[in-house]
Amino acid sequence: MTLRIVALTTAAVLIAASGCQPSTEPRVAAPETRRSLPAGDVIGTKGMYRSHAWLGIPYAQPPVGELRWRAPRPLARWQGEREALAFGSPCVQYASPVGGVPGEPGEIVGSEDCLFLNVWAPPFAPDAVPTGDERLPVMLWIHGGGNSIGESGFYNGGNLATTENVVVVSINYRLGPFGWFRHPALRGADTTPADRSGNFGTLDHIRALEWVRDNISTFGGDPGNVTIFGESAGGTNVIALLVSPPAAGLFHRAIAQSGSTRSAAPSVGENFLTADPPGHANSSSEVLLRLLTHDRVRRDADGIRDYLAEMNAPTIERYLRSKRPDEILGRFEAWGESGMVRMPELFRDGYVLPGEPTLDRLAHAGSFHAVPVMLGTTRDENKLFMYLNDEWVWRVFGMIPHVYEPKLYDLTAEYLAKHWKATGADGPAAAITQTGYDDVYVYRFDWDEQPSLLGIDLGQVVGAAHGFEIPFVFGHFDLGDEGNILFTEDNRPGRQELAGKMMGYWAEFARTGNPARGGADHLRWEPWGNGSFLVLDTEAGGGLHMSRDTQTTRGLLADLAADERFADPMQRCRVLRSLVLDTRSYSAADYVTWNDGACTDYPIDAFPWG
Repeated sequence: MTLRIVALTTAAVLIAASGCQPSTEPRVAAPETRRSLPAGDVIGTKGMYRSHAWLGIPYAQPPVGELRWRAPRPLARWQGEREALAFGSPCVQYASPVGGVPGEPGEIVGSEDCLFLNVWAPPFAPDAVPTGDERLPVMLWIHGGGNSIGESGFYNGGNLATTENVVVVSINYRLGPFGWFRHPALRGADTTPADRSGNFGTLDHIRALEWVRDNISTFGGDPGNVTIFGESAGGTNVIALLVSPPAAGLFHRAIAQSGSTRSAAPSVGENFLTADPPGHANSSSEVLLRLLTHDRVRRDADGIRDYLAEMNAPTIERYLRSKRPDEILGRFEAWGESGMVRMPELFRDGYVLPGEPTLDRLAHAGSFHAVPVMLGTTRDENKLFMYLNDEWVWRVFGMIPHVYEPKLYDLTAEYLAKHWKATGADGPAAAITQTGYDDVYVYRFDWDEQPSLLGIDLGQVVGAAHGFEIPFVFGHFDLGDEGNILFTEDNRPGRQELAGKMMGYWAEFARTGNPARGGADHLRWEPWGNGSFLVLDTEAGGGLHMSRDTQTTRGLLADLAADERFADPMQRCRVLRSLVLDTRSYSAADYVTWNDGACTDYPIDAFPWG
C-alpha cells in the first residue's frame, strides 16, 4: 500500500456516497435507438449492461435570461434528428467531490442551460418497443446533494433497466439560488403563481414528470406507472412531491432514500436576518445586500441599505437579472469542501407546496398523494460526514485517518443515524399510516463490509454510511480505481447478491406498489404497520430480516439520558451537542433544559470542554 492509495480513500468514500462516477457510456449513435418524440427525432447509443441509453435530452426551454427564476416552459420542437449521446451540462454549482462536478475547491461550474434528462431501457429494436399493456414501469431518479450540488450524469441506470425490465430516467434540476429563490421584485404582473413560488427546482421535477407522461411511451415505458425515487436531498424532494398539488397524477409510487420532510416558510427565504420574523442568512434580501456591497454602490453598510431602500421592484429585478451566475452563487459561502451551500428551500408558498409543514400534510387524509411509499435510511448515515470532520478524525501526514475517540465516535454516529431514521423514515411512515393508508414500507441499509487499510477498519470508521446504498440499488459498482478500495474482490460475492435482491425489491415496488418478495427467493417485506422495517444486509452481516425499532426525536432524548454506555456526563453532552448542531430537531434551549440541566456545565459555544 502507498500513501497515495490511502489518500484516495477519502475520495473513494465520497464517490461511493454519490452512488456512481460520471458514466462512461459509449458516444456512438446506434441506428436501432432512433425514436420519434413530439419535439423531434432522437437517436441514442448502446449503453452499459446491454442497455440502450439516450443522454442529454432537453425537457424544458433553457431557464436563462428572462426565464431565470421562472417556472420551466415546455420545450419547442427541434429541427431534424438530435443525437443523445452525452450527458447535458450540469446546473450551476460549486465544484465538489461529494457526488458533484469535479473541479478546484471554490470553483463555480455548470451552466444555467441545464434542464436535461437521460433514459435507459432494455435493448428493444424499433419495431419491438413494448406498447399498450406491455409497456414497462418507469423509475425517475432525483439526485441528492443538498439541493445545491449534483448532476444526473453520476448515475448509470443501465443495469437496473436491463436486469429488472424497467425504464430508468435521471434528471438535472436547478440548484441553489437558481432552484429556490424568492424576492418580491420577481413577482411582477406578468408572473404566474408557479413563477411567484420560488420553488423552481421543484417545478423542474414536475416538468420532467410531465415530459415522462408525454414521451416515455416512445421508449417502451408506461406513463401510467411512474415511480419517483431519490436519495438525500433527492429523497426530500420525493417527499415534497407527495404533497405538491401540481404533481398530482404524474407519479404512482414514491421511494425516499435518506430523505426528510424539511421545508421553509416564505419569510425565511425573503426577509433580512434582522426582520420580524427573521429571514435566513442566505435569504434573497441578504444576498441582494451582499451583491450591492460587492459592487460597492456605496462606501459603507448604512449607505448600501439606504440605496437598497430607494430601489423600486423593477430596478431590483433588472439588477438581479443582470448578474452572471458566478456573481450570484459567489455571494454564498460553500460548506467546507463539499461545495454545498446552506440556504432556504422548498418554500411553503401555497401553490407548488402547501402552506403547512410537510409532516402535517402527511398526517391528514386527502392532503397528500395516496400512492405506495417506500422510506429508508442507512445504519451509519452520519459517519460519512464525521469521517471528513477534523473534530472527530485526524490524519497522519494529512492522509492516514485516525479516530480520536472510537467509542464516542460510534455512539454519536448511532444517535445521529437514529435521528435520521426518526425524521426520514419512521416519522413520515407514522404520519401516513395514521390516516388509514397502509401502503408504506421502511428499510434500513446495514452493509459495512469494506476492507481494512493500513490497520484502519473502514467498515467501522465509515460503515453503512450516507449514500452507500445507491450502488446496490443501481447494481453499478464501477467507480474506477478509487471505488476498488471499497468494493473489492473479497466483498464482491456478498454485495452483488445483496444488490440483486435490492434491485428486485425496488423494481417490484415500481411494478406493483408492493415490494413483497422482490424475487422468488427473497424474504417477504412486510408493510411498516407500527414499526416493522426490512434490514438489508448480506448473509455474513445477518442477512435480510424484518425488525421493529421505531425512533422519534423526543424518544431519542430519553434514550440518551438512560443510556448506560456513556462513561461520564460530558460524553452524553457531546452527543447532544451533535444532535443540536447537526439536525433541525433540537434547539439550544433543548440542550440547556435536557435531563434537568445535565449539560449546563458544558456550554455548546464553549466547546471543546476541558
